[in-house]
Amino acid sequence: MTRALTRVSAILTLLVLFVTGLAAPASALDPFTGYLMVHFTGESSRGEQIYLAHSRDGRNWTDLNAGGPVLLSTVGTQGVRDPAIVRSPNGDKYWIIATDLRIAGGTSWGDASTKGSKSLVVWESSDLVNWSVPRLVNVAGGISGAGDAWAPEAIWNPATNDYIIYWATNSALNGVTKHRIWYVRTSDFRTVSAPQLYIDRGTGQGIIDTQIIEVPNSLGGYRYYRASADGQITIEGGNSILGAWTRIGDLQRLGLSNGATGGNVVEGPMWAQTNGTNEWHLWVDQYATGRGYMPVRSTNLGSTANFATRTDFSLGATKKRHGSILNLTAAEERRVLAKWGASTTTLKRIQSYNNQTRYVRHSNFDVRIDANVNPAQDSQFRIVPGLANGSGYVSFESVNYPGHYLRHYGYDGVLAPNDGTSTFAADATFKQVAGLADGSWSSFQSYNHPSRYLRHYDYLLRIDPISTATERADATFRVQ
Repeated sequence: MTRALTRVSAILTLLVLFVTGLAAPASALDPFTGYLMVHFTGESSRGEQIYLAHSRDGRNWTDLNAGGPVLLSTVGTQGVRDPAIVRSPNGDKYWIIATDLRIAGGTSWGDASTKGSKSLVVWESSDLVNWSVPRLVNVAGGISGAGDAWAPEAIWNPATNDYIIYWATNSALNGVTKHRIWYVRTSDFRTVSAPQLYIDRGTGQGIIDTQIIEVPNSLGGYRYYRASADGQITIEGGNSILGAWTRIGDLQRLGLSNGATGGNVVEGPMWAQTNGTNEWHLWVDQYATGRGYMPVRSTNLGSTANFATRTDFSLGATKKRHGSILNLTAAEERRVLAKWGASTTTLKRIQSYNNQTRYVRHSNFDVRIDANVNPAQDSQFRIVPGLANGSGYVSFESVNYPGHYLRHYGYDGVLAPNDGTSTFAADATFKQVAGLADGSWSSFQSYNHPSRYLRHYDYLLRIDPISTATERADATFRVQ
């Protein structure tokens, strides 16, 4: 065959593979260099939000954003659990989807499962670091008697050229009320098709958590594998997402179950392939003992005989609860670490000059100076270029309330979410100048009221005109 014919044949082969959905997704064309875990931490006051962790090897994890949440839900119940992160086939869009649920707000599990939210919380990004405001997407409203919409996942389906969102809903069907897995189709994570039943284990067995991974070259005999918490941690294989699935096995041999056979009772299975290898880890959440995630290793997902638990891993300082893992390209990894990594994240405390045991902190969204701040993150801020003017000005973003900034409102200092207005930006922008009481310290001049400076008065932070020695001392701080 001539060289020209060989080239034409290769191009045609690639086109056929692309049309039939057998080509590798575009996001896999760049080598993966790291891993990003999206998760929540539990039922604490701040635990049901979006947290991130990073790993170089896929087993040892470092908390990002100094262990604080990176996204907060301001819609629905104002809490999220079970987040999943999704990348588009072209690698130019990302979504985080999560259960709209906040148990820490006082909701009982019974109420949450029978009269809970029918919507998922969705964030969208084009670069993995700048995210939209959260929105609600009603996925379960079309299910008769739906009580909830829990543990969502999503995967690109080349057979239908859109995404399959699948989740668990508690509802009655054929006289039996339990959790089953349902799905919808979407192209934009805004509008969805009518919900369809996806997985029903029969009899009275419910199922809440399931996650699917695509395996290159159908290693093990199947293109897709899914793990489900259905009394066991059941492993299945299939060659199309909405087609037939074959049961491969479960993890009973390892002493792991979802409660049906006791042992170490786990949930929230999440898959991750080790970069550049034919090794996978299925992470399972040891929720019954409160020990968090542990990895189960496999080099061939087509048989559970080679699955093995391992102990050479670490999860960082925060507890990792039901989430998902995204393999990162080098460019994605650089962006993530530049924004939230420990080596590049500038987390500062602001010490009072004339009350040096006290630091600026937020409490119930008011800003004041206090000693012995607990939790310490209430007194930590990310110093960023000024929202109204990034040249020579700064703004103070809260670590544990991401997207919330120190601003003045009626001259009073408060912590508030950035509403995107020019007024907010101006109120949250300050010029860092030499300390009014001591030039080796700092003072902060208001951007839109330049005759006023940040100062504490009766331990409360505000902006005031400064003239006396006391006022100069009150308006002087050390950033450390």
